[in-house]
Amino acid sequence: MNHPFIKNLAANIFATLFLIFSMSLVGLSMVHFYEAFYQEDFITGVIKAINDLFIALATYELAVGIFKEYRESEGSDLLFTIRKTITRFVSVVIIALVLEGLIMIIKYSQLDLAGNLFYPVAVIVSASILLAALGAFLKWTEKVVVSKA
Repeated sequence: MNHPFIKNLAANIFATLFLIFSMSLVGLSMVHFYEAFYQEDFITGVIKAINDLFIALATYELAVGIFKEYRESEGSDLLFTIRKTITRFVSVVIIALVLEGLIMIIKYSQLDLAGNLFYPVAVIVSASILLAALGAFLKWTEKVVVSKA
């Protein structure tokens, strides 16, 4: 059952849901930022707002990728589109992980929780492994995309 209408409808529904979720997270980050001014711990409120924005950006990239990948277009190269979509999404996730790790390091340093610093280090190491995996993916798929062009 390979109907283009059903495929496009499902892709539009999922992409719209991800866009709504992303915009909701932007609104939630504004609420966290606003509440940070009235709390005793301003830094924690700002960190919550920044975390929400990172997740919103990754969700937005996912929605854009779904819109582009499943949009019905004649003559487009599916492998190139998938390669580009995965690269954009994973890049946003890597940036979010690294920034999250750095924010955790700053937070733990301010709260004198030096014993917990292995958590942000693990996040940064995981982001490094993900970056190496993305590089390997791009290297291995380069020949496929170039040979089809």
